[in-house]
Amino acid sequence: MQPGNKLFDDMSKLMSNAMGVAQGAKTEAETAMKGWIDRWMADRDFVTREEFDAVKAMAQKAREDNAALQARLDALEAKSS
Repeated sequence: MQPGNKLFDDMSKLMSNAMGVAQGAKTEAETAMKGWIDRWMADRDFVTREEFDAVKAMAQKAREDNAALQARLDALEAKSS
């Protein structure tokens, strides 16, 4: 029965190695695809999520400041009338 066990052990090792190689190839393919997409997006001048969120926050603050200034101007005009 030993020769049969040796065969199964060898097959098990072979399959384990094949799975390791497949996982490595998958990781390498994912890394290459991510790099390609990052370069493609950079070439098209897309903004990052962080940049978008920062500009969105600045625009919100500007709207709030504008509303406060408008209220102040309205109060001053009401006073002078």
